[in-house]
Amino acid sequence: MIPLKPIFKLFSLSLFLVGGLLMVGCQTKAKQGTGKPMAKPDLQMSERPNILWLVTEDMGPYIPPFGDSTIVTPNLSRLAAEGVVYTNLFSTSGVCAPSRAAIIMGMYPSSIGANHMRTTSYTEVTGLPEYGAVPPPDARMVSELLRMNGYYCSNNYKEDYQFTAPKTGWDESSPYAHWRNRDKNQPFFSVFNFTETHESGLFEPYGFREIETRHYHSGNRDYKWENFGTSHAKNRMAEEETPVHLPKDTKFDIPPYLPDTPKVRRDMWKLYNNIAEMDGQVGAILKQLEEDGLLENTIIFFYGDHGGPLPREKRLIYDSGLNTPLIIRFPNKQHAGTRNNELLSFVDFAPTLLSLIGAEPPQYMQGQAFLGKYRSKNERKYIHAAADRFDGFTDAIRAVRDSRFKYIRNYRPEQGYYLPVAYREQIPTMQELLRLRDAGKLNEAQLQWFRQKKPKEELFDCTVDPYELNNLAENPQYQEKLVELRTEMDRWLKEIGDVPDLPEKKLIAKLWKGGHTQPVTAAPEINVLNGKVAISCNTEGASIGYKIIDSNGKMPDPWSIYREPIALGENEKIICQAYRIGFLPSKVVGK
Repeated sequence: MIPLKPIFKLFSLSLFLVGGLLMVGCQTKAKQGTGKPMAKPDLQMSERPNILWLVTEDMGPYIPPFGDSTIVTPNLSRLAAEGVVYTNLFSTSGVCAPSRAAIIMGMYPSSIGANHMRTTSYTEVTGLPEYGAVPPPDARMVSELLRMNGYYCSNNYKEDYQFTAPKTGWDESSPYAHWRNRDKNQPFFSVFNFTETHESGLFEPYGFREIETRHYHSGNRDYKWENFGTSHAKNRMAEEETPVHLPKDTKFDIPPYLPDTPKVRRDMWKLYNNIAEMDGQVGAILKQLEEDGLLENTIIFFYGDHGGPLPREKRLIYDSGLNTPLIIRFPNKQHAGTRNNELLSFVDFAPTLLSLIGAEPPQYMQGQAFLGKYRSKNERKYIHAAADRFDGFTDAIRAVRDSRFKYIRNYRPEQGYYLPVAYREQIPTMQELLRLRDAGKLNEAQLQWFRQKKPKEELFDCTVDPYELNNLAENPQYQEKLVELRTEMDRWLKEIGDVPDLPEKKLIAKLWKGGHTQPVTAAPEINVLNGKVAISCNTEGASIGYKIIDSNGKMPDPWSIYREPIALGENEKIICQAYRIGFLPSKVVGK
């Protein structure tokens, strides 16, 4: 039995498990574990290493390398034993799409209009048009920047960035996307997204599980999946059909913000069972990497897209919604079995990715590299997060956190924390909370989420209050810390241009420069100069993708990124399209 709270106990398992602290609550730099502490690493590797991202959903630190041995995860435990465990990674939001925007752009979601969850849906509820985030003109998806540096970039298969990815963003983004589709010896950046741990895996009928393990077949275009779809709701299984990785009568220590009832314990069982399913898919990818002889020239990242899936975790910016595991395995097991406790934010991923391949991160990125040639000389002192609209319900909350304290500012104190998000209410634990609330059977800690009003400011000492239940904002002993974090939040908001609680209608007008319809990227102009094709676009910051059609009418699948005039062969033709992130794409033109 492993409690869902920080623990100070060493674990020893036969499958290279790395001990440590579970991070459902706030974390501190005083964590202990069996792994050796590590400062910023000096790494020995090729100038153009491959990079593999293994990304799971709705994932708190419920795994052995982070101190929770409830479920055995042989593949993740091996990855941790051969790599570095990063204990203090935080998402920029408690939900996926805004956080994925931060990851792919290296920018805070609220600085580019990516902070509201589901900007292309719930339009009947909000009365707003569909729209996407609009980064500054020079901003690019980090995958596009890697492509410009010669990398093959594949994404399998979820995107969800709060904008439609341009065709220049990936060499391939599909259920078939895989490094195996690249040119021979081309360095790659490959992303694999695992959906088994998503909150929908807690729904009834019993759990979400992809009946076909797609990653075993990735890259094989002859393989045909059954029961495959992009919707989490499509693949439901009866309880008796679900593979069992953990006894159903396992005893769990339930976090204090949830009631200890049979339904909640069963959801805890589902959570861990889904993690075991995900671990098997991680193992499939690692096996492919080893089969291809690429393990020791590849930097492997494993992380979640935000914190846990349970009520009062996902969508909130307590650490239970922000803190997610990060494991990085470096070539030849460099720094194997060590732990790094520095604060990291999702906005740091894009600059770090560029730094690892020796490319200087562009100035518009708001994160800082924590590895590679351009790693920051100073460790991050604070992480920041935001919560705004979720589906049809809007709030406005900002948070800043250092290594010990969390400060939260509520811009709508007259509004309660709990939002009746219909999607979340499919979780049996959520239904149980509402039933017990209405029956008057929740205790003080469990009722906090259902308060009718919020304090304007909250301050938590995460060392002694890991679940963020004891607000210290009015305690005179903590006024100096309160002022420090309040000042830091003001600085951050000003620096990134965030206006919390800005009506979404005004946000859209700001993104669209006062227009009432989504801007359209201008069509590319094709000119022939000195025997070469030159392409331009009048939309500032637009990327231009092109394909060359050979004399037999064949053309490649990926869109190449236009950078300089192109020489066409005899009887060859060219088509191109321009795309500015957040704008509608141009029409396709050819010559």
